[in-house]
Amino acid sequence: MNPAPNLHKRLKPIAGLALTAMLAAGALLPARAIEPFTADYKASFMGMEANGQMILARDGQDRWRYSLNVRNALADLSQVTVFEIKDGQWRPLTSNDTNKVLVKRSRKSATYDWSRGEARWSGDVKPDRAGPIALRPGDMDALLINLAIVRDLAAGQPLRYRMVDDGRVKQLDYTTAGRETIDIDGQARTATKVVSDDGRRQTTAWVVEGLPVPARIVQRNKNGDALELTIQSLR
Repeated sequence: MNPAPNLHKRLKPIAGLALTAMLAAGALLPARAIEPFTADYKASFMGMEANGQMILARDGQDRWRYSLNVRNALADLSQVTVFEIKDGQWRPLTSNDTNKVLVKRSRKSATYDWSRGEARWSGDVKPDRAGPIALRPGDMDALLINLAIVRDLAAGQPLRYRMVDDGRVKQLDYTTAGRETIDIDGQARTATKVVSDDGRRQTTAWVVEGLPVPARIVQRNKNGDALELTIQSLR
């Protein structure tokens, strides 16, 4: 197993929880009301139990700060995306990814400049991943797609996303795979299962009506690496 996995790579396929030249259908919808929340997750990372947490907080007028942290004895991974709601679209503005695995650290930052129509990356990035990459209406980063999946599934929209993240563009398409019962804080809840597979990794998410984020996420790389998150509480 890679001793220093990248959080973006772990979360993309969900986020990865996308596109051709078509505009993401969900981005055309009027912005649904979103509210601040803190979601605590039980996690499994690098074969060990971990704690995970997602937080959505206001960051100004029509601006939000969305973060994910996963920690255990070996790793401390953090990803933060600041986004705005503009004309009904959720547009990433900045993203910061910090990884500490054993003694190795990695920091990456992204800037989404919608006035210039381009995204750029800095920090511990390869020259060919620094950008710029041209932005299109509806583009999102990996983390923000977690929220979009819940929004679009509730609206009955296709789960198709053009992900601009880590110096690359990728199309992520999710398909529904039935409904299952999962346990949330000791209560049985019915969840819609959605799956995406880009050939290198498969991401499965369970979405429960009324929850702002997936209740469960499982990402498996073809090399066997896996990340699992199961929600424990929401406040």
